[in-house]
Amino acid sequence: MVITLNGSKEELRSGTTLTELIASKGLEPNRIVIEYNLEILKREDWDKVSLKENDTIEILRFVGGG
Repeated sequence: MVITLNGSKEELRSGTTLTELIASKGLEPNRIVIEYNLEILKREDWDKVSLKENDTIEILRFVGGG
């Protein structure tokens, strides 16, 4: 299946969860926010969401600095 991830098309296996997507990208779950089809999701809901064809995901990372 094909989704849009941060503005780019990405092919994933059908039924991939948000949690699996995050792990496959090597992202630290405590440092990101996910927008799924224009809705910000709570972290506890990530494992409940199975991605579907044409879903749109935006992953925002928190970056510290000074």
